[in-house]
Amino acid sequence: MLIFGHAGLTLGAAVLLKSTLAKCHSLPSRVDTGMERLESTSGMHSTQNYPSSGSAKWLAFLEKIDIRLLLIGSLLPDIIDKPVGQFFFRDTFSNGRIFSHTILFLLIITLAGFYLNRSYRKPWLLILCFGTFTHLIFDQMWLTPQTLLWPIYGFTFARADLTHWTQNISYSLFTDPGVYVPELLGMAILIWFVLVTIRRRKFYTLIKSGQAWR
Repeated sequence: MLIFGHAGLTLGAAVLLKSTLAKCHSLPSRVDTGMERLESTSGMHSTQNYPSSGSAKWLAFLEKIDIRLLLIGSLLPDIIDKPVGQFFFRDTFSNGRIFSHTILFLLIITLAGFYLNRSYRKPWLLILCFGTFTHLIFDQMWLTPQTLLWPIYGFTFARADLTHWTQNISYSLFTDPGVYVPELLGMAILIWFVLVTIRRRKFYTLIKSGQAWR
């Protein structure tokens, strides 16, 4: 998957997640309100607790997501690995999917993200974590366990023939549905999101602060 596929589908996943959690969060509120009315009219006081949805914290977190960081996170493994494995250390790795395409990398930045968010109320690294997670999913990294589970299968990465890498990507972009379909879908999501923010007069806010949910 290429740039538009990763960025657009990650943004779409975040929008769907926020929408789903918002619906889950609103349901208990309606139930609690109904129970309160029933108890007030009947004179009964129930001892049963109706806990609020556990999605409340995640919903609040999504409200604060910086869309700019989310898009960067969706491309972060490629931003790191492509220059390292295909250009600067091409003779050593000869692969654009190395350290940042591993569960170990995701685990490290996730733990660091939780620490920053818990200790300093800085969620920016968690946003990058979400983007990195979706990147590994969309790249179907489970098909290359030697990379995904590094270093369980050894400290080396599989080498690839990068001689005609650019030409192969260009060819696949026009001939392989597995490449051009996600790109078109991701591009459509990005265009849709930009148009929505413009219509709601949030585009400037999106560019300036990354906020576009409210």
